[in-house]
Amino acid sequence: MRSAVQRSLRPSAVLAAGMLMWGLTAGVTGQQPPVQTPPPTAAAQTAAPAGPPVNPNAAATAADHKNMMEQLGITALRPGPSGNEAAPNHANYDEALANPYPNLPDPLRLENGQKVTSADVWWKQRRPEIVEDFDREVLGRVPANVPKVTWRVSRTEQFEVGGRAVVGKELIGSVDNSLDPDITVDIQMTVVTPISASKPVPMMMMFGGRSGMPPAPGAPAPPARGFGPGGPPAGAPGPPAVPSDPPATEQLIADGWGYATINPGSIQADNGAGLTKGIIGLVNKGQPRRPEDWGSLRAWAWGASRGLDYLETDKSVDAKKVGIEGVSRFGKAALVTMAYDQRFAVVLIGSSGEGGAKLHRRNWGEAVENLTGSGEYHWMAGNFLKYGAEASRFGRKTAGDIPVDAHELIALCAPRLTFVSYGVPERGDAKWLDHQGSYMAAVAAQPVFRLLGAKTLGVSDDYMKEKMPPVNVGLLDGQLAWRQHDGGHTDGPNWKYFIPWADTFLKHSSSASTGSR
Repeated sequence: MRSAVQRSLRPSAVLAAGMLMWGLTAGVTGQQPPVQTPPPTAAAQTAAPAGPPVNPNAAATAADHKNMMEQLGITALRPGPSGNEAAPNHANYDEALANPYPNLPDPLRLENGQKVTSADVWWKQRRPEIVEDFDREVLGRVPANVPKVTWRVSRTEQFEVGGRAVVGKELIGSVDNSLDPDITVDIQMTVVTPISASKPVPMMMMFGGRSGMPPAPGAPAPPARGFGPGGPPAGAPGPPAVPSDPPATEQLIADGWGYATINPGSIQADNGAGLTKGIIGLVNKGQPRRPEDWGSLRAWAWGASRGLDYLETDKSVDAKKVGIEGVSRFGKAALVTMAYDQRFAVVLIGSSGEGGAKLHRRNWGEAVENLTGSGEYHWMAGNFLKYGAEASRFGRKTAGDIPVDAHELIALCAPRLTFVSYGVPERGDAKWLDHQGSYMAAVAAQPVFRLLGAKTLGVSDDYMKEKMPPVNVGLLDGQLAWRQHDGGHTDGPNWKYFIPWADTFLKHSSSASTGSR
């Protein structure tokens, strides 16, 4: 028999919730390689309008990128490889050429050369060294004067997710903008928990554009998760097929979890023009960044941490069992969030590629030079541009000069639950992402997890020899986990493995079947 709460739900809200939950989890996009389209015919050119709309951010982005190059004394950057395999500068997909810098920095060796042999030395000496290198050279520093965030609930509604009654809260995190009253930052987050819960529930926070709740009456539909206004970028794959598994939100609620969604664009824009706005611009009072200042990835992670601040005050949430998730560029952000904020208990890193779980030192698909170009540099610290420099006052630098790499970002998550997820190129998770390079990074992070008492992938530490397990074969016996599913650019097919894996280590009583690994 349905409860009184369930009977009181409006059918329209239930339908809207169902459609929203599919959109929240089904469609994502990210740094897939650009797709070249053939030139239009003469007739088409005659009939066509003047062309695509001009990117309003292009000029400001180019000026900001140029400003950072000038601050660093860079006169020429190498162009990033092309995703078009017919182009002269196409990305490498030959494994024989993929490892020009095979020797990774040792996460268990201090900068003075001494080996790290105890957890105490890791926490007190080595981990701070690695964080400092990421702060200074890769992701940027969070300023000491970041203003306070004040959370308020703007809307509460009861609805259903997968036929189960839930309560959702729409929240606004207003950042004190007394530093620059012309810049307003209001972080958008929703929190959804099962009504039937008899105790605080574990929670997955998910980066994405959708609210996680049915739209308010009269409100326009929000953009799909991961897409900006107007849908996917030109050349991106079409909408995915309807998933065979229930959406992640339904699986979480069915298993007694709650979920939160947080909108990265409400924290910091995903373009270089936005660096003088958002939380980065607010702290800098609308002025351009300096070389060690934070980029969008670090800003999104900061915003997620402020969301966790709120969750720690929510009596319906078990704040010791909060996870973070994202796909593509937001997979990078999820990894960065987990690495820096040790309050997060678990992370699901979806198809994160270069700048995420993929080794910078790999020559496969997307490269460091793509991240240092004007399309993606805003994700990183200004100093990161140095590693794409061909000519500068300090000479030439490459990926081999970066003092840290992705395996150390993964190692910063240890010993907490870290699940690296990918799909397959045949279904749209492009080889551009370098699945093998990400697996190598996970393998190379194992010694840190092991030192801290965590179980690992169950393979050797020889990242140069270890190869990915077959598709749909998960390595899920330890706190560090890997699984490549047979779907596309999404982590959707891995949720039914992620949830019981997390339940096991978090000691959460599951009502879902674990199924086959």
